Amino acid sequence: MNASAKPERTRLSAEDWEDAALRLIADQGVGALAVEALARQLGVTKGSFYWHFRTREALLQAALERWEQYGEKEVISQIEAMPDALGRLPELFRRVAHEIAPHRVYAALLKALDHPQVVPVMARVSQRRMEFLTNIYREAGLVPEEALNRARLTYAAYVGFLQLNFTLGLPRISHEEFDAYVEHMIRTLTPR
Repeated sequence: MNASAKPERTRLSAEDWEDAALRLIADQGVGALAVEALARQLGVTKGSFYWHFRTREALLQAALERWEQYGEKEVISQIEAMPDALGRLPELFRRVAHEIAPHRVYAALLKALDHPQVVPVMARVSQRRMEFLTNIYREAGLVPEEALNRARLTYAAYVGFLQLNFTLGLPRISHEEFDAYVEHMIRTLTPR
């Protein structure tokens, strides 16, 4: 048999494992994260996992940090870079509204707030998001107290919608209804 005819082995990076972990968390929750199940799903041996991570907890920590960094790098820093303070909120709402995977992870993490690795990440993410929203509202012309209250309302609306949608399965709305809801949020929460 020719050696070149052997099937090529898949080499996974740490990021591949982290992405798979985040998909599993989004689908089944933090408690479902298991090395053997991920290895089967990825079509590799557990040895591939141990090349990158010592333990399941190390993978969970890396995956949570990857999710946290995504929100910071791909959303917050890009919106902060926009020169038009009043244009930031509509852009933020529209961009965030259509990113399903990060929402599903967030909703799963809300269900795992008793997990010792989840709590500090969620605290950092929530604090950073509140600071971000408060700054946007201040730059849009609201006084500090009003900006903080509007940020709280905005973040509560986001978390509440995730809870209704991903935890309770409500409301089941069409794409058109969802887009109309996002536009309503923009009109309601953007200062004039």
